[in-house]
Amino acid sequence: MSDYTPQELMVAVASREIRDHDLVFVGMRLPILAYAVARNNHAPNARGLFEVGLMRDRPAERYLGTMGDPPNVLGALWATRMSNVMALMAQGLVDLGFIGGAEVDRFGNVNTSYVGSPAKPEVKLPGSGGGADIAILSRRWVTLMSHERRRLVDRVSFVTSPGYGDGTPGWRKKKRSSCSSVASIRSGEIRSSGTQTRYFSSADSVSRSSPPFAS
Repeated sequence: MSDYTPQELMVAVASREIRDHDLVFVGMRLPILAYAVARNNHAPNARGLFEVGLMRDRPAERYLGTMGDPPNVLGALWATRMSNVMALMAQGLVDLGFIGGAEVDRFGNVNTSYVGSPAKPEVKLPGSGGGADIAILSRRWVTLMSHERRRLVDRVSFVTSPGYGDGTPGWRKKKRSSCSSVASIRSGEIRSSGTQTRYFSSADSVSRSSPPFAS
């Protein structure tokens, strides 16, 4: 048995995607932990964005139930409105964003809308939030979700946050190849980077995530 959990490994691997001086659209749950790890280890000048209208240069010091909780507002570099934060993405100023979801397919499309038939869905989901904006407008993005067969599908039921659409070369009007990649994999989790464009059909082709280590 390892001395770390799958979730801890996900946080460690996600943190390595954050570079020093990056402006990162953080969100909640595991990505906010990844931001904290990155800032305390190798990216001390990374800044975190929250869609409620906050920018921080360090993680909140107390527990957050939601991103708008007082500990996240206290000490923020910028406390503004949501439209101003989203405008930074529209200007191409956000370096990295994190996306979660119910399904992701081999072309990097993420579903957070529904599972099954649109006429009679098996599961109804909360929708995009800021996910579609991150997928379209951030320079890089990482899909961070549990590695489960039901989540890793050939085609998502609905494209909420687009990756490379139907996989046609040039779908995103950029000179990139047509598929997303699984950059690293371990039993229990997956990390997929939207800017890496190879698709691996077998887990045997994918490098194993290196474990967390003490700084």
